[in-house]
Amino acid sequence: MDDLSNLLALADRMLWVTALLAAPVLLASLAVGLVIGLIQAATSVNEQTLTFVPKLAAIAIVLVIFGASMMTLLGDFMQEIFAEISRIGQ
Repeated sequence: MDDLSNLLALADRMLWVTALLAAPVLLASLAVGLVIGLIQAATSVNEQTLTFVPKLAAIAIVLVIFGASMMTLLGDFMQEIFAEISRIGQ
């Protein structure tokens, strides 16, 4: 029963780590898309491909700024998972 609770705790932590890793990229993309959408609505320019390059640039900037901390978070979580796997295997 203890192993099951540990696995459920890891699954819960996995969901939080996934949300923390995806949030900066998704929020940057959402913000840029919203601003471009407002500009398009104000100017009546309805070009679907216009948002691609600014979103790509924003995502690249976010990954440059937060990439190291995101990889550290993922690396720490992977070490925790491997330690738990080795503990269960004993």
